[in-house]
Amino acid sequence: MTKKHKKIALIQMSCGVDTQENLDKAADRVREAARAGANVICLPELFRAQYFCQREEHALFDTAESIPGPSTDRLGAIAKEEGVVVIASLFERRAAGLYHNTAAVLESDGSLAGKYRKMHIPDDPLYYEKFYFTPGDLGFQAQKTSQGNIGTLVCWDQWYPEAARVTALKGAETLFYPTAIGWHPSEKAEFGEAQYSAWQTMQRAHAISNGVFVGAVNRVGHEYGDVQHDGILMKGPEGAGLEFWGGSFIADPFGRVIAQASHDKEEILIAEIDLKLLEDTRRNWPFLRDRRIDAYQGITSRYLD
Repeated sequence: MTKKHKKIALIQMSCGVDTQENLDKAADRVREAARAGANVICLPELFRAQYFCQREEHALFDTAESIPGPSTDRLGAIAKEEGVVVIASLFERRAAGLYHNTAAVLESDGSLAGKYRKMHIPDDPLYYEKFYFTPGDLGFQAQKTSQGNIGTLVCWDQWYPEAARVTALKGAETLFYPTAIGWHPSEKAEFGEAQYSAWQTMQRAHAISNGVFVGAVNRVGHEYGDVQHDGILMKGPEGAGLEFWGGSFIADPFGRVIAQASHDKEEILIAEIDLKLLEDTRRNWPFLRDRRIDAYQGITSRYLD
C-alpha cells in the first residue's frame, strides 16, 4: 500500500448505561479495526454514554472529562501500540461550568494531535445540547497527521456547507463526522426514510462540492438516556426515547458511497481510500478553482434583508 492509499474505519456501536464499559468496548473495537488494517479510526459522537441530551440534568456534567484525560490516555495508548490515528468524540470539561462537545485526534505515537470543538449546537426535542455544550471556539481546522490531513466536524455540523467548505479549504483530505442521530419512534414510519436520505445526501454533497472523502459514523440501538458513572445511575426521561439509525457510510470525492453499514447492527466499517482520486476528481471538477471569492461577502450575514 503506497502513501497515497490508506484504510479508514468507522466504529458503529451501541452505547450501554455504564460509561466505563462503553470506553472498554470502544477500546476493543479500535484495536480490532487496527488489526484489520485500518490506518485512521473514528468513533461515534459521545460514545462514552448513552445519548444523555434527551433531558436537562445538572448531575450529568459529572460525566465530562478533561482533554487530555482518561479517555485520550486509554485510546492514545492503543493508537501508539497499533500505529494508527484515532478520532474520539468526548464530553470535554474545560473549566468549572464550561463544557464542550469535542473531537480529539490522537496521533499514531499516542499524542494528542489536536481537537475540534463542535461549532453548531442544536436544541430540539430530545436533543437539548445547548444546555450542556458551549459552542466551539477553535474554529474549523484540518489536523496534519501521519495519515494525512484530517478534518473533524461533529453531528449537527453535518448540515452546514460552510463548515465543510472551510475545513476543506484548510487542507482536509477526509472529513470525519462523529454522529449521534436517530428517529423519534413516533415519526419513523412516516418520516424515517426521508430523514436518513436527507442526512446522507447532505454529506455526500459535501464530498462532491469540496472534492474530499467523507466518513460519517453513527451509533445504533434504542436509548432512553440512562447513564451510570462512578457507580451512580442517572435515569433518562420517561417516554419512547430515541432509535439511533446507524447507517454509517464512507463516500468518495464524487459522492459515491463506497461502504455503508446497516441500520440496526454494530459494525466496523472499513474502506480503502486513494488520495490520487481526490487529485483526479478536483482536476476534472474544479469547484475550488471556480469559486467567486469576490462575490461572497453576504455569507457572513445572518440574513440578507
